Amino acid sequence: QVQLVESGGGLVQAGGSLRLSCVASGMIFRIYSMSWYRQAPGKQRELVAGITSGGSTNYADSVKGRFTISRDNAKNTVYLQMNSLKPEDTAVYYCNVRIGGDYWGQGTQVTVSS
Repeated sequence: QVQLVESGGGLVQAGGSLRLSCVASGMIFRIYSMSWYRQAPGKQRELVAGITSGGSTNYADSVKGRFTISRDNAKNTVYLQMNSLKPEDTAVYYCNVRIGGDYWGQGTQVTVSS
């Protein structure tokens, strides 16, 4: 059974940094693309960043140049390095993998104060 466990969220001031981690189990991690999504209160869940099995990345326009997605296949882990955080980055961040259907982690709260 696929499981995704996120960690690393917290409260940070605007301009600060956080690194999120997502550890995957129950799957052959290295062969799948992984993604980070976020959902702010009252808004739809949106794609933040994705990384393919080969390491190609894509980002939402709102985070380009500030966030970096990476993966460590030896640790079955995908990361999201978030720099120059803004209050509008406040959301619950979710790890995602699509294997037939979508699998989601429990989410980790990121709160950016102004």
